[in-house]
Amino acid sequence: MAKLTKRKAERAKPPGAKKDLKARARVRRQSTPFLSIDEAALYLRVTARALEHFRGEGGGPDYRKHGGSIVYHKRDLDRWSALRRYKSTAEKAES
Repeated sequence: MAKLTKRKAERAKPPGAKKDLKARARVRRQSTPFLSIDEAALYLRVTARALEHFRGEGGGPDYRKHGGSIVYHKRDLDRWSALRRYKSTAEKAES
């Protein structure tokens, strides 16, 4: 086994560093208002495929593209859901 050079030893991360990174990422995901496609589908209780259909055909919740990722803001999901509120099968509820 080769010894670490002094420079590599200085760059080496402490044993728990990878776990800390995962914990920070988990906290960041919990505190962000942006949801992935799968998270948004769970939030709305629809399938990810339904959201994909809505994006292609229109009529779905507003979404954003961050880099190559599609994300949904919780406020946009709530607004879209509120537009689909009904009192009976015959009439829409007043907003």
